Amino acid sequence: MIDQVRAMPGGIRLFLVYALVILAGIGVSLRSVIDLAIGAPVSGPGVVVMVLLAYTIFTTTLVLQRKQASRGLALGLASLTLPLVVYLLLLGLVPHTIFVGALAALLFRGLLSPEARAYLSEE
Repeated sequence: MIDQVRAMPGGIRLFLVYALVILAGIGVSLRSVIDLAIGAPVSGPGVVVMVLLAYTIFTTTLVLQRKQASRGLALGLASLTLPLVVYLLLLGLVPHTIFVGALAALLFRGLLSPEARAYLSEE
């Protein structure tokens, strides 16, 4: 497994770390989503969290399998950083905005690189 991780391009490794952070964030917030589900079985935040959870797991699985379709899905998941940049900028949190903006740039640069395209080449 270590050899497989070493063979991955840096952009793919960064994306996998990003996906794991999203999954950890969902895990931390799951308690509040469950508390909402007690009052109303279907709630907006619950639906959003469950869709994000499914999308993240599916995309991560395809990336680990080196499927060509995972590239577009990974770019879609990386695009979630763009509204966050705008939101942080509107809140006036400039250092946070710079960090998330740099993360977004690195994610897109890594996923759009020829190395990532060649790595994610299985049909």
